[in-house]
Amino acid sequence: MPIELWQGLLIPFAGTTLGAACVFFLRNNLGEMVQRALTGFAAGVMVAASIWSLLLPAMEQAADMGRWSFVPAVVGFWLGVFFLLGLDRLIPHLHRGSAEAEGIKSSLGKTTMLTLAVALHNIPEGMAVGAVYAGWLYGDSGITLTGALALSLGIAIQNFPEGAIISMPLKAEGFSKSRSFLYGTLSGAVEPIGAILTILLAGILVPVLPYALSFAAGAMVYVVVEELIPEMSVGKHSNIGTILFAVGFTLMMTLDVALGA
Repeated sequence: MPIELWQGLLIPFAGTTLGAACVFFLRNNLGEMVQRALTGFAAGVMVAASIWSLLLPAMEQAADMGRWSFVPAVVGFWLGVFFLLGLDRLIPHLHRGSAEAEGIKSSLGKTTMLTLAVALHNIPEGMAVGAVYAGWLYGDSGITLTGALALSLGIAIQNFPEGAIISMPLKAEGFSKSRSFLYGTLSGAVEPIGAILTILLAGILVPVLPYALSFAAGAMVYVVVEELIPEMSVGKHSNIGTILFAVGFTLMMTLDVALGA
């Protein structure tokens, strides 16, 4: 695999790691309003990436199907939704601010399940990066290296607050800084793994690339609607989450259009 590919796969993970490192520099836990703002920002980035980096390229690659060029995007999108729905039902995890765990019953500790909740929605982000870089690697997809890099940068930017949202509360609960950092970093480790698996699958079955792109889009939209929007809307002054959603959306759109051309 070329060095550009490894760089693209590791940039999002670096974003999570740097965010988790905030535990070494910030004294206090992140306030509720700050967490809502960061969650809204992450949701905006993911929605914009789903449209400009994934669904539109999927339909462009299926252009030879004529009026049916939407089929791979629709089919892949719903497969992604059902995939995340299945993981949501199977993997034990606990959302921030929730008192009741989801998934199958488990004896896992609260910290582990909080980390799994973030890792769960990092899976589609890794798949998205992998699908876009597969499009660049395997030929006539119309996806450029700079376009793939734009998605990696956008995901990395929204991963930064995610790393902090995991590590900072853990420190506030009495965990050591190093252990809090470790959990925050581990929450993003699934991204490069998911990206590599997606690239390998697309390499074996190149015709499935439009489905892979839209699959990742469906999985990300599921995470946004099921998890991020409720988190950014809870409590007073919830409009801060909406405003930061718009900021994240326009930033990701700008990155994709400016760098992907």
